Amino acid sequence: MSSPADLSEIDLASLLCSRLCHDLLSPIGAMNNGLELLADETDPEMRARCIELLTDSARASASKLKFFRLAFGAAGGFGDKVDVNEPRQLIEGLVADKPRVELQWHVPSDLLAKPAVKVLLNLALIGLDGLVRGGQLIIAAEENGGTCEIAVNATGPKVVIDAAVAAALSDDLAQATMSPRTAPAYMIKQIVRRNGGDIQLAATPESLVIGAMLRV
Repeated sequence: MSSPADLSEIDLASLLCSRLCHDLLSPIGAMNNGLELLADETDPEMRARCIELLTDSARASASKLKFFRLAFGAAGGFGDKVDVNEPRQLIEGLVADKPRVELQWHVPSDLLAKPAVKVLLNLALIGLDGLVRGGQLIIAAEENGGTCEIAVNATGPKVVIDAAVAAALSDDLAQATMSPRTAPAYMIKQIVRRNGGDIQLAATPESLVIGAMLRV
């Protein structure tokens, strides 16, 4: 894979699209399997199970599409601010597929600037990916005096973060390799930097804390 220094905007867009497709492959593949089973199944109980599978997969696909539309794309309306209920609902949609994860939301503001929302969503995704055995995903954000501070804390029995993702967030160019997995981290690092801020990260086997500060 290329290094961050060699990455063009087209390359970044391509990697983000690849990440989206990767995350959608599982629920859409489950829908396809469910339809195939439903076409051949005559037992009422099994047909009901197939329909349940289709319903769950359709919900998961819709949740991920809505999430990535704002996290990677240009959703959120025409204004400069986004109602905090929107990112909260999007994160809740992803957490719903992980029954061993508990979400704690601490965002007193009613509105957040769009760049801050993108950073918050992508940091939440990194934290959620790290909770491989479940745990708590704690999200906090607040705007004050033209600055937005964001903190995501993932705690659990085993918390992991991909070394390349951590390197992309920390500007460790020697370790940062660009791939669909690391592209979101690289994108939000650039958003924060363009808004005069920075990202800090601290990781242990039981906790991952990522903080971001940017002007809004």
